[in-house]
Amino acid sequence: MSHAHTNLRRVPVQQRSADRLARILDAGAALLDETGYEQLSTRAVADRAGVPIGSVYRFFPNKRALVDALAERNLEVYAGRVVARLEAIPEREWRAAIDAVLDEYLAMKRSVAGFALVDFGPPVPVPGPLDAEVNQRVADRLTELLSGYLGRGRDGAASDARLLRTVLVCVQAADALLQLAFRTDPEGDPDLIAETRVLLRAYLSSVLE
Repeated sequence: MSHAHTNLRRVPVQQRSADRLARILDAGAALLDETGYEQLSTRAVADRAGVPIGSVYRFFPNKRALVDALAERNLEVYAGRVVARLEAIPEREWRAAIDAVLDEYLAMKRSVAGFALVDFGPPVPVPGPLDAEVNQRVADRLTELLSGYLGRGRDGAASDARLLRTVLVCVQAADALLQLAFRTDPEGDPDLIAETRVLLRAYLSSVLE
């Protein structure tokens, strides 16, 4: 399955163009931390990236498209880091696998530029259909990665659907709780994070054991 950017006007073919795109996204991420989404501008992104404004518009029609692409990149980076963590975990050790998924999200939330505001989807003022769409995309990606570790998804379409539903419930619940945790404390309220971990383990134990 391909996970290439779907929000680009032009997909870079040469390494030079790919490097320029990466600089633009890096600049956008840094500015999100400094100014927030409302004050973000394509001109500021171009200046920070050290590229002509036309280079930004070559890839993105507006700042929303740029942020969408940043969210896609974040999901791919997150997936890669989760895979690296899972490689050290014995197969079907589901508690350790879920801890790895949660811990990597927390690590990126605290350290990756722009991730605090734009993790896997653009910032929106209130929960709505976009939240559900983003969480479905995250659940789809995690289901690919976790099928072996959760001991599901290998016995046909029905099993795949059950696993996806299970992961989606976890993503939806964790998203709401972690949003609250990071609104309460910029580093993530430790008590709410601990409760999130308890909730995920309790739910999954009733489903997987």
